[in-house]
Amino acid sequence: MKKDRDLKMQNYNISTYRYRELKYFCKQYREKQSQLRSITELSSPGFDSNGGGNKISDRTGNTALRRLQLEKELEIIEQSAMEAGSEFYPYILSNVVDGVRYEHLEVPMSRRAFFRMKLKFFGILSTKK
Repeated sequence: MKKDRDLKMQNYNISTYRYRELKYFCKQYREKQSQLRSITELSSPGFDSNGGGNKISDRTGNTALRRLQLEKELEIIEQSAMEAGSEFYPYILSNVVDGVRYEHLEVPMSRRAFFRMKLKFFGILSTKK
């Protein structure tokens, strides 16, 4: 199995470490989708278990905040892919999220054009995140 190489992102002023941060942010996409689907717990406020006196922990509020955060992170990835190539965004997502190689995507464009679009995706993602 070939090892993924880092993209050269100097034209977008993205360092190697920033690129890796964005890359692994995208790799968490399916995990975030799964977490979002599993967040269905709604409950009334309970008491704080840390022994902090009469503080109240609002689990419903915390759950709602977590849902919003996950939805926002997923939307950032999806919107960046759509802005990079509106009709080709499913291919971009498959590549950056699931690691499906270009050769297996059956993209109706050249390899070079696809990788330019992928670079553009990471540039857009970097500004949004």
